[in-house]
Formats: sequence, C-alpha cells, structure tokens
Amino acid sequence: MATEDGLVDSEVDVSTRLAQMAQQLRVAGEDEASATTRIAQAAIETIKGADYASVTLVSARGVITTPVAVGDLARQCDNLQQQLGEGPCLTAAAGDDTVVWIDDMTTETRWPAFSRAADDLGIAAMACFSLFVSEDDTFGALNVHSTTTGVFDTQARSIGELFAAHAAVEMASVRANDQIRAALTTRDTIGQAKGMLMERYGVDDSHAFRLLTTISQERNIKLAVIAQHVIDAGPN
Repeated sequence: MATEDGLVDSEVDVSTRLAQMAQQLRVAGEDEASATTRIAQAAIETIKGADYASVTLVSARGVITTPVAVGDLARQCDNLQQQLGEGPCLTAAAGDDTVVWIDDMTTETRWPAFSRAADDLGIAAMACFSLFVSEDDTFGALNVHSTTTGVFDTQARSIGELFAAHAAVEMASVRANDQIRAALTTRDTIGQAKGMLMERYGVDDSHAFRLLTTISQERNIKLAVIAQHVIDAGPN
C-alpha cells in the first residue's frame, strides 16, 4: 500500500526504524565500531531474506577491511573476496554499481571463482549496497547474505538501498565524532607533556612545545606519541 507521498508501507517502516537507530546512536554516543555493528545487525532485521551481514571498507590506497561481520559465514565470505580479488562486495564498495546482487550462487558467472567458493560455504544469495562514509576517499559496502536463493527481490533491494543511504550518513557522523574525540585527546596529551617539560626544565610553554616537535621530527614519530612517552616517563 502506498502513502500520499508515494512511499510503500515497507519503506515507511524502514525510515522509521532508521530514525530510531539514529537517535540511539546519538544518545549512546557510540564509537564507529559499535555503530557499524549496530547497523549490520539492523540490516538483518530490516532487509527481508537476510541471514547474515557485513560491512566492507576500501581505503584510498586500496586496503580492504571488514570491520564488522554478523555471522561466521559473512566473515568468511568477505575473506574469500579479499583473497580472490573479486566479488559483489568489492564491486559495490568500489562504487561501480550502487546495488549489486546475486540471486543464485550456483548460476552466477560474473565472479566464477568467488561464486564457486561461496556456494561451498553455503551462501546461496547476496545483495551489496554502496556506502560513501567519509571525505577521505574511503568507500564501502553494506552486504547481506542468505542461505536461500532468490530472496533479494526488487522490493528487498529497494529497501536495502534506502537503508544503506541512511546508514552511510550515520557512519559518517559517528566517524566525525570519533575524529573530534581523538583530536581532543591528542591536545590534552600534548598539553600534559608540555606541562611536565616546563616544570622539569624550567622553560615556558613555547619552548616545551618546540622540544616535543624537534624530537618528533628527528625520530619521525608522531607528536602525540612523543608526548605520551614523556608522560609515561614520569616527572623525573
């Protein structure tokens, strides 16, 4: 049944579910790992036919990671694609297609090595949705897996695409908050180290900071790491 604005009931339900999830993320103040896990679990609950879920990320340097997998088969499936260098998750993560799906693993021909190995694992069908989660050229995919063929029909894929769009916004927001928290922690660490150097050597703030930056440059070690070494060494 369609609403006045043209959305079907299932799409309205997804939008409501995602709004609830977003509120939970903001209230809980979760970090990126926890938020991504929650999103993957919610994908299984929301996208009809999904038995397992994972998130694949591809960095600007081409490094592929799976930060979250709900279910062993999802993790094994992602590992297969990384080993073989082919598969629907990688295609969706690269942004070549925003939605990539396999109706029946036994008849799939686009990724022959992967489809044979996935079928051996017991995965019968998949749907992968592109995620654009940051401004540093990191791309990703939200992936759902099923042990039953043909479950990801047009409606399931439409709902999955809507879900992934909302999820990408939430992941980007949480990632930005993580970066802010990390920056504040780094600032506090450097400030504490400067204070210890000022007291130890009787220098002012700018000289203490110069000491830290000089050692950082000489040893090619991040400033925050040098500052933490100073703190760990103690006041003497």
